[in-house]
Amino acid sequence: MLDLAAGSGRHTRLLLDMGLWVTAVDRDIAALKELAGARCTVREIDLENGQARTLGGEYDGIVVTNYLHRPLFPALKAALAPGGIVIYETFAVGNERFGRPSNPDFLLRPGELLDAFAGLTVIAFEQGEVSRPRAAVIQRVAAAAGPRGQTPEYRLPE
Repeated sequence: MLDLAAGSGRHTRLLLDMGLWVTAVDRDIAALKELAGARCTVREIDLENGQARTLGGEYDGIVVTNYLHRPLFPALKAALAPGGIVIYETFAVGNERFGRPSNPDFLLRPGELLDAFAGLTVIAFEQGEVSRPRAAVIQRVAAAAGPRGQTPEYRLPE
């Protein structure tokens, strides 16, 4: 599993508690160092300066939350193993009413994650206002890569 822009390691901890092997990536790894061990690799990568090409690949799962750097979308798709799952959630247009982030450069446009992960099979997609853990406007997608050599069917959840 890859926890991209892992921050304090909230999701890394959850994944480790589930018994998974995790690579936690962030440009500031101070809070992640304590998690490094037999099942957790911590990598210091500045995702916004071109180092993302060193992410590696063949991840069974990728988790990204509360982070948006659009040029990474193709690298994330490429980093998935056949059958791998990406779970991506971050703030969307409308969030400016609730505070930060409010800069449109850091807010997803309607349906943007569907476009970003086109070619993967969409398992679930949501966009809109949430009240927990705090009021915000978010967009989230769970999508799967197809088996090697096959293009998965692209469909919206029912």
